[in-house]
Order: sequence, then C-alpha cells, then structure tokens
Amino acid sequence: SRSAMDHQPKFFENLSGTGKAIGVLTSGGDAQGMNAAVRAVVRMGIYVKAKVYFVYEGYQGMVDGGDNIVEVSWESVSSILQVGGTVIGSARCKSFRTREGRLQAAFNLVQRGITNLCVIGGDGSLTGANLFREEWSGLLEELAQKGKIDAEAVKKYAYLNIVGMVGSIDNDFCGTDMTIGTDSALHRIIEVVDAIMTTAQSHQRTFVLEVMGRHCGYLALVSALACGADWVFIPEYPPEEGWEDSMCVKLSENRARKKRLNIIIVAEGAIDCHNKPITSEKVKDLVVQRLGFDTRVTILGHVQRGGTPSAFDRILASRMGVEAVLALLEATPATPACVVSLSGNQAVRLPLMECVQMTQEVQKAMDEGRFLEAVRLRGRSFENNLNTYKLLSHKKPDAELPKTNFNVAVLNVGAPAAGMNAAVRAAVRVGITEGHKMFAVIDGFEGFARGKIKEISWGDVGGWTGQGGSILGTKRTLPAKYLEKIADQMRTNNINALMVIGGFEAYLGLLELSAAREKYDEFCVPMVMVPATVSNNVPGSDFSIGADTALNTITDTCDRIKQSASGTKRRVFIIETMGGYCGYLANMGALAAGADAAYIFEEQFDIRELQANVEHLTEKMKTSIQRGLVLRNENCNENYTTDFIYQLYSEEGKGVFDCRKNVLGHMQQGGAPSPFDRNFGTKISAKAMQWISKKLKETYRKGKVFANTDDSVCLLGMRRRNLVFQPVAELKTETDFVHRIPKEQWWLKLRPLMKILAKYKTSYDVSDSGQLEHVAMLPKEAETGAI
Repeated sequence: SRSAMDHQPKFFENLSGTGKAIGVLTSGGDAQGMNAAVRAVVRMGIYVKAKVYFVYEGYQGMVDGGDNIVEVSWESVSSILQVGGTVIGSARCKSFRTREGRLQAAFNLVQRGITNLCVIGGDGSLTGANLFREEWSGLLEELAQKGKIDAEAVKKYAYLNIVGMVGSIDNDFCGTDMTIGTDSALHRIIEVVDAIMTTAQSHQRTFVLEVMGRHCGYLALVSALACGADWVFIPEYPPEEGWEDSMCVKLSENRARKKRLNIIIVAEGAIDCHNKPITSEKVKDLVVQRLGFDTRVTILGHVQRGGTPSAFDRILASRMGVEAVLALLEATPATPACVVSLSGNQAVRLPLMECVQMTQEVQKAMDEGRFLEAVRLRGRSFENNLNTYKLLSHKKPDAELPKTNFNVAVLNVGAPAAGMNAAVRAAVRVGITEGHKMFAVIDGFEGFARGKIKEISWGDVGGWTGQGGSILGTKRTLPAKYLEKIADQMRTNNINALMVIGGFEAYLGLLELSAAREKYDEFCVPMVMVPATVSNNVPGSDFSIGADTALNTITDTCDRIKQSASGTKRRVFIIETMGGYCGYLANMGALAAGADAAYIFEEQFDIRELQANVEHLTEKMKTSIQRGLVLRNENCNENYTTDFIYQLYSEEGKGVFDCRKNVLGHMQQGGAPSPFDRNFGTKISAKAMQWISKKLKETYRKGKVFANTDDSVCLLGMRRRNLVFQPVAELKTETDFVHRIPKEQWWLKLRPLMKILAKYKTSYDVSDSGQLEHVAMLPKEAETGAI
C-alpha cells in the first residue's frame, strides 16, 4: 500500500446522501454472496443518511410496484450475510423488456423519489439497467404527458444513476477478476470432487463431472486445476481433431502408472472445434467403448448455486456494496453507468457498457471459431489458468524433455498451511518440464542438515493438490545453526537452486542463507520463496497460501457460534484467532462473519475503546438483533487478554447480556485447502519455478552456477494487481522484525468497512477508489488476485 505521505487522504464524510433514495435489486440467476452485497448497500446507504429501498423480485417487482418496493432499516439486513442466494428474490422479467414495462417501473420509482439504482446481477440485467437509464428522461416526459406525474417531478428526478455489481457463479463478465458467487461455486465443486475421489480410488473408477458454464469454461477450468483432473472440456478452448485418441491414451497411461482413478471435467457448454457439443454422456460412452473402464457420470447442477457464501465472496460483496454506494453518491448526469469490480485486491469502477461489449465479443469469437482470441478476451487470469493447467496435466515423454543437468531442491519451512502441497506439486512438475532434476527436502532446514533429501518424480506428486498440511513435513527451525551441514548437503547432492515454500521463518531463512554466501560458495545459487502461512504476515505479498482456508474455517465457526447465540438471546461471544501479531485473520474474519468488533495489534486500543464497545453492544441488545460477536487476535495486547476481555464484558454486561469465549486454535491450520489456496499455490509456484530456470541460465558460467547478487534471492509476492519478484534484501526495510509483520498492510484500509457495517462512526479513506477506468486499458500483464 502507498505510504500516507504521498497522497492526501480523501474521506467520504463530505459525501452526503441526505435527500437521496437508493433502490437495490438482485436480478437474473442467483449467486452466493448477493445477500452480503445487499447488506452492505443498505447499511452504507443508511450510514450516509440516504433512504434505501428493497426492490423485491428483481425487475418484475420494479414493474409491479406496490409492496415490492419498500424502505428498509439497519435491522432489515441482519443475519443475511451467511445466507446463500438472495433474500430479496430474483425473477426473469419479460415485461421490463417492453417500453410499457419500463414506463411503469419509472413511475413506481419516481413516486418514491428513487433516482439511484444498485443492480446486482449478470450482464443481461446490467444491460437492461443501462437501457432504462438512457430512456429515463423520455419515460418521465411520457408520464408527464399522460398526466401521471407533474412537471416539477420531471425536473426534480431528471436523472437516473446506475451502478452495477456482477453476481454470477460463471465468472463470465469481462473487466472483473471475480464475480460475486464464483468462489463459492468453486467451493461446492471441490467439495464434490474431493468426495468422489475417495470412492473412485476404492473402485478404480473413471468419473466424468459436468459443471455449470453454458458459455464460459471458468468453473470447469479452475476446478480441473484445483483437483488435478486428467482432462477438461471448455467452450473457449475446444480440443484438437482426434482428441478422442489422445484422451484415451492419456487415461490408459495414467492407469499404467498405478493411478487408480481418472477425473474428467466437462463444462455444460463444451464444444469441439466444429462447434458441435461435447456432452458428459458422450465422453463416458467413449471411455467405456475404447478402454472398458468402469465409468460414472455426475452432473452437479444447481448444487453449485447453493450453500453458504465463502469468506472470499462475503468480503468481495461487502467491499463492492460499499463502493457502489460511494459511486452513486459521486455520480453526475455525465457519468456513464458503471460496474464496481475487483482487480487484484483493489476496488475499481469500469464503464458498464464497455464490459458488456467485451463480454459479447468473447461469445462472438467463439461462434466464429476464433478460439485463441476468445481465451485472450476472457482476460489474463483465464489465460494463466489455462496455460498452467496445460503445463501441469500432461507429462511429455522423457525423450522429448530438455536436459539441463541442474538439480533443484524444494522445501517447506514454518508452520503447515493448506495449499503448500499444491505449491510443491506445481514446482516439481514445472521443474521436470523445464528439464531439471527435482529434489524434495523433508522437514525443512533441519531435515536438510540431516541429509533428508531425495529425488522426486512427476508421479510422486499426483493427487497432492487437495491434501491439507505439509506432506514433505515442515519445521520452524532456522538455518543459521546448521549452515555448515546444509552447505555439505548442497555440495553432496549438487543442488543448483532452492525453492522455499513457507511463512515468516522461510523469509528469515533466506536472509540468513544469503548472508552466509560470503563464507559458503554453496549458497551462491538462485533461491526463491513462495509465501505460505495462515497468518498472512510475510512482507512483500498481499496474500499468502493458506490464509484463505484459515479464513473460511474462522467464518464457518463464527456462523455456527452466531446460530447458537441467536437461540439463547442476548449473548456475546469472544473469539480468539491465530495470526501471531498480524491481525489479518481477526480483521477479515470479522468482516466475513459480520462481527461487532475485532481487536488487533496493528490498531492500538485502550480501556475507553473496550468500554465503548460494551456500550455499543448494550444498545444493540435493545433492538431485534440480540447477539454479539467479537474477534480478538491472539497477540493484540499482552494485558487485555481474551480472558480479561471476556471478564470485562461479563461484568459490564450484567443484566443485559451474558458472555462466552472460544479459542479457535490449531483448527485454523488444518483442513483441505480452499479452491483459492490450491490455485494461488499452483500458479505462484509455477511462476517461481520458471524464474529459477531463467536465473540458472543467466548465472551458469564455466560449468557451474554462481549467483551472488541480491536479485538472485527473491520472494515472489502478490502486490496490488501483479505478481512480483522482490529481492529479500530490499524487503528488510519494510519489515517489523520484532513483531514479524510488514510495516504497511493493505487490508488495514478495510478496517473502517467492518466498523461501518457494525454501525460505528468512523472515517473511511476513499482516495483509492473513484477513478473510472477503461476495460481495454486494464494492464494486460497484470497477474490478478483472482484465481
């Protein structure tokens, strides 16, 4: 994040919604997370003193009017954050497609003074909204001619402002990395694949899984990447002529390699290069006829739209909802209708019609058989996913692989984090593809010193993506006390490069190894670190592998706790999360679970603040929402411990509410990795391995590798919108070594968001938002935070 000095913060306090009315509707197919968006729009709207209205049943409700358009209060959106689907309903609406229908809708809105609309839906819904906006003044004049409204109203409500948010599980909208609902749909698919894998393993079966995506292969592609599927069929990238033969060859080769199961994923809109559909039944029949394998088809269907939204979707939707209200407050008659979306981890605004046109371009390219163009138009993230999948799923015959004679070692350091194994798998497979010999180090630097190192092959890492923890084993031990022994092992095994996957210890370890280069030539080799820790406290990266899985664990647990609290009225829960001194899990967990407060080390608090929180909860208990949730990071304050806060709340809340406490503990490090962590781990690790190959070529002189510059020891991190390699030496100035956290953390900007949604007065820096960007200009080279 930029330092406070180089931009004057712009706060939204001077944006007032007084006298404005905002209507919020959900339209088109439902998606998990829509409710989180509705909640954020309502609360942010009320916060800036605007009136907010629900429009029930999408455009149908707008046309029908009456009880379908109602003003709502703060409490109206309580307890909907964790509910899937949309509580205000969604309907396909024929009458809104006619001018008469839109005329009636305009009349219903004007009667209530609503001239700001927040539409949550797919590209069809958003296109409809834009047309409505363009016709608005004409519709009002027509209403005035018919004597339904007076001339005063025509003047007063002359302009309609529209802001869209894309809610669609297919992630088929151009210009936005992730649409609301996509991550949750991936969670559903991966849960099913993980379950099917165990039964397929038992019977040596082949499974053909059909996932949603009539026109977009995103879900199929990403779930194939996340479970290491043998084959995937998507509409944007049809298989080449003769794919039947190559698929069958690949399946039988895998069986010959002792792989007991095959998974084939088919998008419902999959086609061949002649635009003929490829159905899951067709694929099944082919496998049965040609190979005689026991094959089953599973069609996932509407399961993918269901269930509770993931932590990612709740945070995404909450951020977008707040951003949408800001965009409406700042809109002028001259501003085009925009969509708020996410690029990397930044909220951006894009002209709605540019996004829609680009989305339609993709379909056109597919219809005309320009498939490479279709993949390119889908965006950088989609292209990366496809290339990574191709790289990792098909092993070339040994004869075709290059031979570099380089040996590369991979190790895990620090505490286990879900997704580490996916990162190891990607590193090993990319390394082998690049022609290196890959070595696995067991038990971190300690195991390295003891010579626990062995060559690892392509097949050895099969099925690793979905495994939690660290299969290689990991230790927190730093290398400093074993330098001599590690150097010996590097010499003995002739290791030419190191890839370290881990948390803060991995970062410290690389600093120690590069400092030891003066003494040991063995450490003069390229070294790269991939951040993996649930705490998300590694400098140089906005995200680390494992944090998303931990966040989902916290969110799920908070949901259950909230449910138990609502049964026993007037109860407040104090929940302690992990993270060392880093408040990421507590803060983001609070945002995703709809907590009332989150205590973190980065934002000092005193007894007055604790007192204010207690009073705030006492007030809340007088409303219909009679439960509270407070998160506390384990190290936020050495004196205000979880017990202290629990006792304080219990004493101060006597007669008003009672208190319970929960320490979540090591469950936050366990569990199967989330789709985000599997894919982030896979993609970031593949990129790190390609960097190693490049560095090995650059530093190979006179028969040996010699790298002793700072830029040969790097950390690969996600920064705003890009994946960047940064020398660890340069990150030293950005690090608070005492508390093991980066000095500046991007997510602190989201602190006020949680407070606003919990009804606290606060100031929210909106300097980063507000600029309308253009789709075509989105940086092509940006590797996004989307998965």
